[in-house]
Amino acid sequence: MLLLHRFRLFLVGLIALSVSLPMAWISLGKLALFVTCFIVLTGRWSQRASDEALGRLWTVRIVIAIVAVFGLSLLWTQAPTDIATLAFAKHGKLIEIAMLATLIRTRRDAMLALSVFALSQTFFIASSWLMVVGYRVPWATSELVDAYKHVVYSTYLDQTLMFAASGAVLWHLRSYWPRARWVAGTVALAAIVNVLFFQDGKTGYLAALTALTLIVMWQIPRRWRLISVLVAPIVLALVAYGSSTKIQSKVALVVNESQTYNASGDSVSSSGFRLHAWRRSMQAIAERPWIGHGVGSWTTTVKRLEGAKANDIFGSNPSSNPHQEYLLWGVELGLGGSVLLLLLLVSLVRDARQFPAPVMRATVSVTAVMAVGCLFNSSLYDALIGDYFCITLGVLLALGLRIPSARETAN
Repeated sequence: MLLLHRFRLFLVGLIALSVSLPMAWISLGKLALFVTCFIVLTGRWSQRASDEALGRLWTVRIVIAIVAVFGLSLLWTQAPTDIATLAFAKHGKLIEIAMLATLIRTRRDAMLALSVFALSQTFFIASSWLMVVGYRVPWATSELVDAYKHVVYSTYLDQTLMFAASGAVLWHLRSYWPRARWVAGTVALAAIVNVLFFQDGKTGYLAALTALTLIVMWQIPRRWRLISVLVAPIVLALVAYGSSTKIQSKVALVVNESQTYNASGDSVSSSGFRLHAWRRSMQAIAERPWIGHGVGSWTTTVKRLEGAKANDIFGSNPSSNPHQEYLLWGVELGLGGSVLLLLLLVSLVRDARQFPAPVMRATVSVTAVMAVGCLFNSSLYDALIGDYFCITLGVLLALGLRIPSARETAN
């Protein structure tokens, strides 16, 4: 039992560390997570042990329901078997949230996972800043691609969403490291500044502004918070736009690409492709609004709707996506799929409300960043960024469960 306990702690640390490393490490961590969770759950079932705290999480139930519905849709999917199976596995990463909430059993476990996450994200953020000031970072694999300047791993899309979410986590939970509170706060602000002034991700700008809006909202008296939610995004957006030439150029680019698509239907640009993919997705949902076309069917369905020029527009990848998570679930599962995704977001916020204030704010912030990311990309479906959200939310949910709120302490 002691050996299993130590291995479980090692695994929790490895999983928390992996989201700050390249995709190969995340894959290794996931494999270990699934195997260990199976062993732990088997042992608990054999002993008829239960976890009353875990039963408080609506998110776990919603996640299980979502994975089950995607699995059920394999029965009617219009996608080839191999593509459908791959898509199911990609959607199935959501189960990582439930697994981490299950494996992290105590306050000590939760703080270990959080501390490893914070230290590794600090290293990740610092690496990008070293690139900003002109240093060559040997482990920055994305530096080899000219389009990904100042990006450590993967793409600027993944990194900007991760920095925005991690910045929020470090800011809201900085009180959990009393001796390094100012360090956590500084790194949090460095992450947000990095996104707004030194990266190219348009979605990342919105994610960073969302995280900043929530930070501002929770810093002012409760009676003014509703107004702040309406006013703060506008003020912060204007300040960011006026002080960042990158944001100015990206806004102009989006406007120009959108106008070009509306005028000529040109879907070559980034914005043009998204608008076209979203239009085809809505047509696909209208065809089968109740049960959808089945898991993994997005590419097959929109190419059929597109006709002869499908490969010219959507490429030859048989497992693409519309760069919009809500529409992706709608095409695959019907309108109920989009509702399930919204229920996942609602359940995360609902569960967060029972946590101590710092954990609640961190959890809601990560959920908000994820919700924004899903508006313009398939952020949960995609590799690396999807795993990042699942693992980060799993750690935060476990932290909220294992650290009693002030109300519970009083009782």
